[in-house]
Amino acid sequence: MLSLKVLIKKVIMLGLVNGLKCLRFLPLQEIHGLGTMVGLINYLFNRDHRAHAKRNINQSNLTNSKITTEKLLFKSTLENSKSAFETFAIWFKSQLEVINWVKNVDGWQAVETAINSGKGLIFLTPHLGCFEITSLYYGAHHSMTVLYRQPRQAWLLPLIMAGRQRGKVMLAPANSQGVKLLLQALKRGEAIGILPDQAPLEGEGEWAPFFGRPAYTMTLASKLAQKTGSQVFMAFGERLSWARGYKIHIRAIESGGINTPTLLNAEIERTIRQCPTQYLWMYDRYKIR
Repeated sequence: MLSLKVLIKKVIMLGLVNGLKCLRFLPLQEIHGLGTMVGLINYLFNRDHRAHAKRNINQSNLTNSKITTEKLLFKSTLENSKSAFETFAIWFKSQLEVINWVKNVDGWQAVETAINSGKGLIFLTPHLGCFEITSLYYGAHHSMTVLYRQPRQAWLLPLIMAGRQRGKVMLAPANSQGVKLLLQALKRGEAIGILPDQAPLEGEGEWAPFFGRPAYTMTLASKLAQKTGSQVFMAFGERLSWARGYKIHIRAIESGGINTPTLLNAEIERTIRQCPTQYLWMYDRYKIR
């Protein structure tokens, strides 16, 4: 028999999930509008969030006379909040509706060339812009295996599985079995997706500079690239202003371009510089799991 505490927790979780599912009925303008309001509240009252993000922004040295630290902090806080709301909306909406939000794809010709060559493709998508939409867009056209890490909140797992594993997208857990699935996909000439700036578990990375400060950096992406000779791409979905949709940026990386964690971080930095206001500066890039 369930205790009262467990029962209350289950009821709250059920209500939360059902509330999030309601986002599928809203247009993108209203989804981003909600995100903007919550982001503003977060910016004004969440001091810990603000202080942590500010430290990371200052570390990056990306501010200048045109965009100060405070301005970048303010804009990124609103964008990160939009990201949270749009993630759930994307998970619950139909794949076709989500794909229609993509207004332009920069670099798709290089992707087609890599596919025709018969080699595997490695997509590296940092915590930048809308990182949910890139895999769904690719998976609407070609097979793709995406690495995911088990969420701390158990109730999120079925949402992640249902929301991301659509079209021709298959998920692979971040363990030895998942790595095996990634390797098999590349050997078949298919694509895989990895979050390259995700803090790896102890023993799964090496220390390398990230915006001038040592960060524990994954070695998986470089090992897979070297082992299979697959074409590596950096990709992210830029969130267009006024909820107009998204522009997906895809940039091919030359052979050997991520052979070391230092080179990998340099490519991530280069990608963040394209759209620094949409990077998740709150993410603790310098931790060890």
